[in-house]
Amino acid sequence: MNIHEYQAKELLAKFGIGIPTGYPATTVEEAVEAAGKLPGPLYVVKAQIHAGGRGKGKFKELGADAKGGVRLAKSVDDVRADAADMLGNTLVTIQTGDEGKQVNRLYVTDGVDIAQEYYLSMVIDRETSRVAMIVSTEGGMDIEDVAHNTPEKIATITIDPATGFMPHHGRAVGNALKLEGALAKAASKLAKQLYTAFTALDCEMLEINPLVETEAGELLVLDTKMSFDGNALYRHPDVAAMRDESEEDPAEVEASKHDLAYIKLDGSIGCMVNGAGLAMATMDIIKLNGAFPANFLDVGGGATTEKVTAAFKIILSDPAVEGILVNIFGGIMRCDTIAEGIVAAAKEVDLDVPLVVRLEGTNVQQGKDILANSGLPIIPADDLGDAAKKIVAQVKKAA
Repeated sequence: MNIHEYQAKELLAKFGIGIPTGYPATTVEEAVEAAGKLPGPLYVVKAQIHAGGRGKGKFKELGADAKGGVRLAKSVDDVRADAADMLGNTLVTIQTGDEGKQVNRLYVTDGVDIAQEYYLSMVIDRETSRVAMIVSTEGGMDIEDVAHNTPEKIATITIDPATGFMPHHGRAVGNALKLEGALAKAASKLAKQLYTAFTALDCEMLEINPLVETEAGELLVLDTKMSFDGNALYRHPDVAAMRDESEEDPAEVEASKHDLAYIKLDGSIGCMVNGAGLAMATMDIIKLNGAFPANFLDVGGGATTEKVTAAFKIILSDPAVEGILVNIFGGIMRCDTIAEGIVAAAKEVDLDVPLVVRLEGTNVQQGKDILANSGLPIIPADDLGDAAKKIVAQVKKAA
């Protein structure tokens, strides 16, 4: 789960981490009111969307010369004008794709006199089961470009959760940022605070870009992104309450309500599979046969009729879907139960695209009999290769 910048900063502040003063706003008047609470005379007005590259982004509804989603305002009147420009308009960034995201929230913060910008992030290193702290002197830039062009400017410090953050980790962060004296100590302290926040909140990713050194010699978190392990949200109801469903794909939101793992893709063949590995293999073999999957959808090992029906509805909510491939291995769940769910779901959603079903596993023959006797135009397949060839052929024939 992702959250907005202002929410992430609220969480970090609880761990004693320094952030510029700021206030969220959903209307122009709230933005002006927020600016009135700040000392000025420099303000920063930031669009709040779940995507990076906001400063370089462009608004669809505004001219090509219009400013992006992060703006410096030199007066309260400028804040008002910027807020009116942004709210309700669509911001397109390198991470949103051409469709962009509508800006419904702003974050108005105090201006900062910046002396130097740095980069610091944390992710889980799944190869070592440790926390990787990634540090660079090249903050405020696209870290992907830095990694590609000047990888020597990025340092990775791994932290074993069994021992936690140690003093030598803090010194390594200060050295990587080329800091000395009081600033090096401040960086060490900040890194420990961030690690504490990362582990305490069950984060998957915590990125600070930029982390800034001010003219007054302080280290402040100027911008941050946080994402969380969805399986651990039950431990953090305060974090779960920060979820903004308007920033998510509606189909993915609906899928989460039925405990379905769904991700929309750009192809035309909808997939319904039980098991993540089998789903990946199914998508691969669709591509091998010359088509592209429209989604990743894992119904899990305990698929019920209700769950299968919900899955069909979600797949068909995508207008790009021209055919559906169901690939089920009946291990925990029996094939006859799955077949009954497929028949009931196909009848309920009034299926109007080709449907190919491959079943294998427990009670497979009973399952195939149920599909054959359903009276529905369900196309059976003997194996995964056969299934992929049949659905691709059906979609191409319909085109």
